[in-house]
Amino acid sequence: MSRWHARIAEGDGLIMVGFVDERPMAISWSGPSETRAGFAEIHSFYTHPDGWGSGVSAALMAGTLQQLREDGFERVHLWTLRDTPQSRRFYTKVGFTETGATQTRDFGDGNPLPQVEYELIGESST
Repeated sequence: MSRWHARIAEGDGLIMVGFVDERPMAISWSGPSETRAGFAEIHSFYTHPDGWGSGVSAALMAGTLQQLREDGFERVHLWTLRDTPQSRRFYTKVGFTETGATQTRDFGDGNPLPQVEYELIGESST
């Protein structure tokens, strides 16, 4: 069973899928942050390259953030790879700001990669 199948079967957090012409093109996985009290964390947010430029990423992020707000979260953070300018531009475009925090993460291949943190503070939290 894949990680995604296990997450879905266990009900592990909020998993949402974005479609283009009935084809799944993007996925988000989020839930309460384990490191920042009162925050939700977007653990994964991926769009297949065939979906880039289609608007599916923005629609999925809007839906994810809306559901997190409905679940009581006004503050959200995420980590993204430092060396992915396209994803970093996207998170900035949808309202996230870089926090200045960094970390490295090993995705299971023994090659830790540098990440940067972004956050979004809801209007009622400011």
